[in-house]
Amino acid sequence: MELKKLPYWKPVQKWLADRYGTDADAIRRRVEENYNLYLSEIPDYGGKKNGHARAIYGGLLIFALYPALPDQPPVSELQGFVQNLFMKPFTMLGKVFNLNRSADIRLIDIVFRRSGNRDRKDILKYPDGFVNVDEAFDKEHNAARYAFTQCPNAEFAKNKGLIHVLPLLCNSDFFGISELHGTLIRRGTCGNSDRCDYCVVGNRNPLTEEYEIVTDEHGFLVSRRKESKILK
Repeated sequence: MELKKLPYWKPVQKWLADRYGTDADAIRRRVEENYNLYLSEIPDYGGKKNGHARAIYGGLLIFALYPALPDQPPVSELQGFVQNLFMKPFTMLGKVFNLNRSADIRLIDIVFRRSGNRDRKDILKYPDGFVNVDEAFDKEHNAARYAFTQCPNAEFAKNKGLIHVLPLLCNSDFFGISELHGTLIRRGTCGNSDRCDYCVVGNRNPLTEEYEIVTDEHGFLVSRRKESKILK
């Protein structure tokens, strides 16, 4: 996807202007150069035809952005901006959607399942895209589950030495689910593990009491069972 066709490009330009003032234009040009170079190097993901087009090419924009910043701020300093950039639809949906309601958690499980079916069709055409593994609805815990065993953003980050930037994308998922009055329980991503696992529950679900969210040594947010629960 061309940079100008990404819905995230205008907000990024505004952010650059607000943060860097008169230097913003030069930085913007470096971002454009990085993005176009990366675009020429990545596999064919199908452009806007891919069901995860915004995630893939939006991620590419963030990878193009960070190296272009002259002050190279801590990656974590950009987390709030990036999560709001990508998760705005979740914030809007959270005004009417609540994962503590049985019907809503069931609905998101259906959404995940349909997305997985689409991903399995996409991967036949674009083998370097997302590989989605479905899991049955967890009736015992009232939880929706699925996982990715291949992630284009993670592969790009590893190949380009940008793995330190990847948490900006992965960590945003925790924020997005929280906007739906839910909690994401995730043990790892394709950036720090062999899979990116999603276990989504309402934020009042008893399962949330068994886990705490911590930041690992690579900057990724991960869910870890509380020590008291392990001892039991």
